[in-house]
Amino acid sequence: MRTQLVDAWRTVAPPRDDPHGPLPPLLVTLTVVTGLVDAFSYLTLGHVFVANMTGNVVFLGFALAGARGFSVTASLAALGSFAIGSLLGGRLIVVVPRDRGRLLATAAAAQVLLVAAALIVRFAAGPDVSRVDHYVLILLLAVTMGLQNATVRKLAVPDLTTTVLTLTATGIFADSHLVGGPGSKAGRRTVSILAMFLGALVGAVLVLHAPRALPLVVALVLLVAVAFATRLASRRRSTWATT
Repeated sequence: MRTQLVDAWRTVAPPRDDPHGPLPPLLVTLTVVTGLVDAFSYLTLGHVFVANMTGNVVFLGFALAGARGFSVTASLAALGSFAIGSLLGGRLIVVVPRDRGRLLATAAAAQVLLVAAALIVRFAAGPDVSRVDHYVLILLLAVTMGLQNATVRKLAVPDLTTTVLTLTATGIFADSHLVGGPGSKAGRRTVSILAMFLGALVGAVLVLHAPRALPLVVALVLLVAVAFATRLASRRRSTWATT
């Protein structure tokens, strides 16, 4: 238990000699953002995720089968927009191939612009969101999350994917010493799961009991913080920033 607690603490407050520098807590923050935007999209834009593409593939199957509350076009829009975001992230990786600090700072800044645009659309739509506004929001947010996923994949910080938690949860048990494994790193993996849970919980509470756009406001604030913190930290040209 003590090892797991130390592992969790080093994820949110890494030591100076951590090979990934400040990236672990920054990626934990992005995991919270994922929970926030998926709560907003699922609860306000119909049964569709903008970050969890596995869920959208399943929802697409439900919709094609005729299940109520699911939309073929919304699922396809999210999947297509996520792909566009991933392409943009891939291009950014080509442009900034060996500087993890600059890569994350630039990607987070782009996310700030996209989420800000989504907020403008949501506020301009007023209480009744039109079908067009509905799909514009899906487009902007799914592109945001596709960009994030491509960036985080390149950063390659173990067990901090910011979206895919199925493998994270599996690793807690499959890699455990109890089954003769190398060690599950349960502390870090649990922090990642809790971060997603926290984002989803806060996002859902805000949607249900506050102005519906508020989860996006919180996500925007967190993204600004990530962009600023990364830019500030990467100026020191530490070894973690280069690959």
